Amino acid sequence: MNVAILAINLDRSTDRWGILADRATALGLPLTRVSAVDGRQVPGTEREAVDDAAFRRNTGRLMLPGEYGCYRSHIKALNAFLATDGDIALIIEDDVELSADLKDRVQAAFEAVPDADVIKFFNHRVVGFRKTNTSRLGDDIGRAIHGPLGSSACYAVSRPGAALLIEHLTIMRYPWDAALERGWDHGGHVYTTRKHMANITRGGTTIATRDIYRTVKFPKWKRLGTYVRRLRDDFVRLAYALRA
Repeated sequence: MNVAILAINLDRSTDRWGILADRATALGLPLTRVSAVDGRQVPGTEREAVDDAAFRRNTGRLMLPGEYGCYRSHIKALNAFLATDGDIALIIEDDVELSADLKDRVQAAFEAVPDADVIKFFNHRVVGFRKTNTSRLGDDIGRAIHGPLGSSACYAVSRPGAALLIEHLTIMRYPWDAALERGWDHGGHVYTTRKHMANITRGGTTIATRDIYRTVKFPKWKRLGTYVRRLRDDFVRLAYALRA
């Protein structure tokens, strides 16, 4: 099982790329850089493949430039993967700390859950984990009955999975991390590990701070439809997790 490792990195984040590339070289891991889309350099009127009305309904707020850039960058990484001969792509953001056993654990995870289109290896939260299988290297793999899980910093995708995501998710209606985990929506088999398989450096996200997120939220009365959609998602997510 051939695993390609693709790292998303902004052209202006040369320090992050230097640290990541040096680490990969030290570990003997092949690493391909994907030049990230800088959402701050794209005027709102020039954003491509965006359903802004759906995004507002689904999130209850305005889209941030960093979110747009992140989304387009991950779609770009999926297309870059399909241009290779790899069986599996490990897609990481440039704040992920590589480990010597990460590639082997990715292979073992897909061996343990062979129908997987996507396996997430890092989340902000995993609540109500339901195990599907345990890999030969000891990683529990399954689904969570509650969400959202958050984060798209480190996940792996199969070739069929990448094609499926490009087909169904090219148009942006959610932030990338939310869209990725919605297997019940895009039709993919999405799993996660119970525990992190990667660590994140202290640099943190380049998308936005919590304070910035607060400034683009709509008043509560304008978010009523969003709350209803999230409640529905809770039930659909539960059913999806129980099918694993």
